[in-house]
Amino acid sequence: MMTRDVVILGAGMHPWGKWGKNFVEYGVHAARAALKDAGVSWQDIEFVAGGATMRNGYPGYVAGATFSQALGWQGNEIMTCYAACATGSQALAAARAKIQAGQCEVALVVGADTTPKGFLAPQKGERPDDPDWVRFRLGITNPTYFSLYAQRRKDLYGATDEDFAAIKVKNAEHGFSNEFARYRKKFTVEEVLASPMVASPLRLFEICATSDGGAAVVVASKEYADRLGSQRQVKIGGISTVSPKFASADVEMPDIATDSAAASNAYSFRASIAQKAYEEAGVGPEEVSLAEVYDLSSAMELDWYEYIGLCPQGDAEKLLRDGDTRIGGRVPVNASGGLACFGEAVPAQALAQVCELTMQLRGEAGDRQVSDAKVGVTGNQGLFGHGSSVVLLR
Repeated sequence: MMTRDVVILGAGMHPWGKWGKNFVEYGVHAARAALKDAGVSWQDIEFVAGGATMRNGYPGYVAGATFSQALGWQGNEIMTCYAACATGSQALAAARAKIQAGQCEVALVVGADTTPKGFLAPQKGERPDDPDWVRFRLGITNPTYFSLYAQRRKDLYGATDEDFAAIKVKNAEHGFSNEFARYRKKFTVEEVLASPMVASPLRLFEICATSDGGAAVVVASKEYADRLGSQRQVKIGGISTVSPKFASADVEMPDIATDSAAASNAYSFRASIAQKAYEEAGVGPEEVSLAEVYDLSSAMELDWYEYIGLCPQGDAEKLLRDGDTRIGGRVPVNASGGLACFGEAVPAQALAQVCELTMQLRGEAGDRQVSDAKVGVTGNQGLFGHGSSVVLLR
């Protein structure tokens, strides 16, 4: 089936940090930056997709309307979606679908968050039927959860503490010159390994923080972009928002499991996230110039090398040790600095990845520019099976 090409006209961000302001301010800042970058006025926007935030009261639950009101009601259509860390990709998918259906020509996608101090935790109240609440009640906080994945890599593939530290060192070098990053400091492996142990084998510098921040993109049909005379278009080749599927038809409800079958099924799910985006875009992982992936912990980045097809399962450590994922290597990963340098601002994360790839594919990333970047891919996963991957093409 033939569909309309949809392109990114503009990208904008609010710097990540702990600013103590309302999330709306971050989103509006990012939106205005994206509009300016696109050369499009707010009055021209026909559709707004807002990424919801669960930590900022009712305005966060209806973020599409909240951002539209703050920018000035002008009669455009609005929607809000929430998919945890995949929120930005789902909002982008909704805007793209609206354009592909011929129901609008140009749209704005915005995500922003203000976060509490410390790691993210579920809303208060007794909810024994909520598996997220249950895992925290059992002591499986986010750092603990990340540590289980890290230990799994050590046991199965021979990952070392030095490998996990090297990821942090690499991403810190990449993000050092990124004006939007919260943490702009270089580290040595020794410094990372000397940071306090949080959840063995992960140390403080190997776990991403929670942050405030915002990101936005303006998307349009290629015809609209051409009429505008835009010379900086980046094509959205594919977007994947797939969910897992049970390994057996006999399984009726998800469960917390540690057996090899469950682990294999989890790998298959995450690998399928990028695969669908690749298929839509008509490219393969061997064509990827750079990737932005979900490094909630430095160890988790290694898993994503495999999930998005940069190497076979079990070879991620070799890819890292050979320097292939550094800027200047075969396929740089997290040239932005990743969550290691940004921290989590949940509704904005997937959009921030898209903003970075847009700048890279345009050749506008400055000191962290990846040479001759033509194909970029993102990868992350939201809570409860929200897959997220976007492929952008120059």
